[in-house]
Amino acid sequence: MTFLAIDIGNTRLKWAQYASPQPGATLLRHGAVFLETIDSLAERDWHALPAPGSMLGCVVAGEGVKRRVEEQLEIWDLEPRWVVSSKQACGVINSYDHPSRLGVDRWVALIGARHRVLAQGPARPALVVMVGTAVTVDALDATGRFLGGLILPGFGLMLRALEMGTAGLKAPTGDAVDFPTNTSDALMSGGADAIAGAVERMHRKLLARTGQQPVLIMTGGAAVKLAPITDLPFETVDTLIFEGLLQLQSHRLAL
Repeated sequence: MTFLAIDIGNTRLKWAQYASPQPGATLLRHGAVFLETIDSLAERDWHALPAPGSMLGCVVAGEGVKRRVEEQLEIWDLEPRWVVSSKQACGVINSYDHPSRLGVDRWVALIGARHRVLAQGPARPALVVMVGTAVTVDALDATGRFLGGLILPGFGLMLRALEMGTAGLKAPTGDAVDFPTNTSDALMSGGADAIAGAVERMHRKLLARTGQQPVLIMTGGAAVKLAPITDLPFETVDTLIFEGLLQLQSHRLAL
């Protein structure tokens, strides 16, 4: 029975169909659409998709968007199930002051990261960076405890804030370079260095806290913009949230 994983962010909906609801299952099909177009998922992207046996999703875009997606899922006899952040799941402990208030995408990504690290060898700390509309930088220790994390604006939000708050800074998208000599590159380089600096500072703090070199995992639609400018070794994992959803689904089936 195939499994459908859905990740609804602030800008896009991403989905993936796996051969089974188990970690490491074969990825059969996947896609992404902007939230403005989700009302046509059933007749376009999912029209020829074999009916999944189960689904699990995470949504940060709000109840209205979630209901619209559930309407699209009605093409199948399928119960929609959505993750809620909790105190503990799949070997990850949530140390947020109010665990249920941790962004569910962050929670699922942490679970995916924890099990990815364990699959590669001995337990190690991990720094999980999601680069999208917003950027999150979350720290896991070697026992699987989420220690805390940062939230900062993504590239687009930074650029729009500068355009709105200053005169004469509206410019085409530039590149991140070491020494910008035009406004477009200066804007992009400033945003990239701000995000990279936050990542590198949190990496140093996690190293000092745990005494172990953390694994750095980056994901999100805009991760490619950050990758070239960080001095730290890292792994880019586009499917990190889907991997977390697979872990959660398989643990549910094992109960």
